[in-house]
Amino acid sequence: MKKLIYSLLAGVLLISSCKDQDFMNIDPNKPTQAHPQLLLTKVEWNAFRAFGGTSPLYANRMLVQTDGESEGQYFKWGRGDFSPYANLRDVTKMVEEAKRINDNSYVALAKFFRAYYFYNLTLTFGDIPYSQALMGESGQDYAPVYDTQKMVFAGILRELDEANTMLKGVNGSIAGDIIYKGDAAKWRRLINAFRLKVLITLSKKENDTDLKVKEAFTQVMQNELLLGTEAGGDGQLVFLDQEGNRYPEFNSSGFGSGMFMSATFIEQLQARKDPRLFLYCTQTKIAKEAGKAIDDFSSYEGGDPAAPYAETSIKAAAGKVSKVNDRFPSDPVNEPLVLMGYAEQELIIAEAIVRNWISGDANLHYKNGVKASFKFYQNYVKGYTAFFTEEKANEYLALPINDLALSATTEQKIEQIVNQKYLRTFFQSGWSAFYDQLRTGYPEFRRPQGVAVPFRWIYPQTEYDNNRANVSKAIENQFGAGNDKINQQVWWVK
Repeated sequence: MKKLIYSLLAGVLLISSCKDQDFMNIDPNKPTQAHPQLLLTKVEWNAFRAFGGTSPLYANRMLVQTDGESEGQYFKWGRGDFSPYANLRDVTKMVEEAKRINDNSYVALAKFFRAYYFYNLTLTFGDIPYSQALMGESGQDYAPVYDTQKMVFAGILRELDEANTMLKGVNGSIAGDIIYKGDAAKWRRLINAFRLKVLITLSKKENDTDLKVKEAFTQVMQNELLLGTEAGGDGQLVFLDQEGNRYPEFNSSGFGSGMFMSATFIEQLQARKDPRLFLYCTQTKIAKEAGKAIDDFSSYEGGDPAAPYAETSIKAAAGKVSKVNDRFPSDPVNEPLVLMGYAEQELIIAEAIVRNWISGDANLHYKNGVKASFKFYQNYVKGYTAFFTEEKANEYLALPINDLALSATTEQKIEQIVNQKYLRTFFQSGWSAFYDQLRTGYPEFRRPQGVAVPFRWIYPQTEYDNNRANVSKAIENQFGAGNDKINQQVWWVK
């Protein structure tokens, strides 16, 4: 009997010892669980700063380089990368933690961020891993299949619809939210505005009987919350003059002697007497030395984006090319980065009305969009507020070149609306203006003779190294075997 008691005691002590040892083996600096609010803050910070920087500005004919050949400026890019999938891993972990504590508000926001990243990924490449993506940890699936672009867009729209529906049932604040301070209704407005953006992106597929693009647009317009004019309503990341919270271009070395403004962009602004020119760039050296006023449109000039970079370099050295406004690298705050805002939403709605997707006053929504862009800069850019008052906006819209009502044809109206979307995207909205150009042809992108605007990027080398069978099949299905090239037309623009 004593032997039995001693044996039981020894077993209990062994179990206790093992548990203590397991506890001691847990690294407190590498937690295996976290409240989803901690992940949400990181997810938002990364997403609202993604797809930015100067790269799209070269492709969008806004910047030119004078100390070397910019691949974006001359449309000579090659491989893209799948780095957004790294950010999506954080989104996936947020879903796991949200389900662990049974909080669907974080699941809903995760659906929005998934839609946002997959939207940009599919526009970058075409077919991409979607339905089997991000299962490496949970399902040991390291070689996901590629879904067709149509399937990806259908999934994006479904997830946005689900996100909006789930947030209808959220009561109380969503902790960790640095965009809307936990306001679920504001998130619904942003999500639904983004749905409109995805749908207008599919304008060439308006007759697709599966996607029902026009019907979906109408449903959102008639039944869902959308962005309004209230302060803080835009989906935007506001910066602070604190370490780690400053404007991403602050102190950037990229604004050196080789970066100048493109003539294409400056001429668009000059033709419209658009005061946004003054806060986007500087006067030329010659104009400044001549004492010309900041609001003298003739004191701004750009370099030819289609000319050899050495040619623009000579012109710049002579003081005849404007540089990017000094405030971008010198102001630690600047304006917020807008993922989706009221100005863009209203211009999208104006285009949908012109396309006869919905009924309404296209001119009213167009004016709302332009005025909202002016108001944004009036609110956030120091030293230029006098140029962006409501009175100045009305004067701007009264100019014949800016009056949508004077456009005679549907195509002219679409051109005018899309051009206004373009003019508000300097250091905003990533590649949106580029994709609008692929979709509509506006604005016209000046380029060297014989050079076409690419439709996509080449798949990453890592996919050939680690997922060759699936990426090869995706290429064959889209373009024919071996045709992973930038000039291959993808489904959404056909």
